This record gives sequence, structure tokens and C-alpha cells, in this order.
Amino acid sequence: MLGIHYIPEPIESPMHLQIVNFKLNGIARTEYDAILAEVSSVFPTIPGLRAKYFLADDEGNTYGGVYIWESQQAMQDYQSGEIFKGIQEQQAFMDVTSRDFDVIDAPTFVKE
Repeated sequence: MLGIHYIPEPIESPMHLQIVNFKLNGIARTEYDAILAEVSSVFPTIPGLRAKYFLADDEGNTYGGVYIWESQQAMQDYQSGEIFKGIQEQQAFMDVTSRDFDVIDAPTFVKE
């Protein structure tokens, strides 16, 4: 199909996906957006992070991100590092959760 690329079989370690969620604690969405404006430029510099999508559910007061990692090891390195610890310790965020998933390569696709 034109414009759709299926992910080839992994050569080494498979791609990994992480979903981080939290609730805002004592700050408004506009204040959260200001925090994002300050910190978002650091994410492209994280080794092994292929993409990050920032999430917001204002009605449910749930925010976070979807991270696409080149490997589970890259994700684990991030989780043991200062940036992730900072998210967990940030007073403005509460109920921080992190779940990780393997990616099933064969049916996965990316549209252009």
C-alpha cells in the first residue's frame, strides 16, 4: 500500500513503548503548558527515545506521555535517570504511573 510502511522484523532488541500518566496537583493546565514549554526540548536528546507524544485529558485531570523507545534497555536507562525521577518527584504531579509494552512488529505500521 502506498504511504504505509510496515515495521520489519527486529534485528536486535525490539522497539518498546511506555505510557506515563499523572494528575496535576495544585496547578492549572496553563501552568502545566508553561512547564512543558520549558522542558520539552530535553526529550529529543534522550538516548534511545525515538518519539514522545504529550497527552492531556483536562476533564479527567490526566496527563502524561507515550514514549517510543528503540529498546527496553533504553527505556530502563531513562527510568533510572534524573529526568524520570524528576517527573516522579515533581510536587505538581501526583499519582505518577508508568507502564511498558512490547511492540508486535508484524502488523504494526506507520503512515506517511
